[in-house]
Amino acid sequence: MREISNLLRYGASASTFIAGILHLTLVTNVIDRNLNTGILFLVGGLVQIFWALPVIRSWNRVWYYVGIGVTLILVLVWVITRFPGNPINGRGGSIGETAIAVEVFQLPFIVLSIIIVAKDRKISK
Repeated sequence: MREISNLLRYGASASTFIAGILHLTLVTNVIDRNLNTGILFLVGGLVQIFWALPVIRSWNRVWYYVGIGVTLILVLVWVITRFPGNPINGRGGSIGETAIAVEVFQLPFIVLSIIIVAKDRKISK
């Protein structure tokens, strides 16, 4: 059972770390055209890279809950901004390969973190 728990933590940690790296690769593409988006990618990427630490070290549940919440917000912002006339920026954004890769790694982080919180009794409350 402990091995499965470790694999879940490693998977969640790796997925948020990779999503963070991918976010950082997007910074240079947008920062000169859209400072706010560049800052979002920079801060989001750095936070996701950092978030691998509390996940891999099994810090308390609050770290998981906040990580799940922030990642859900990032996914929702991405989905909303794909539609024309959206309330965030008013125009529909393109769907690039890197953006899809980011989502492919963010979603497993959410799912694996939920499983970890639900099953791993050793994580302090």
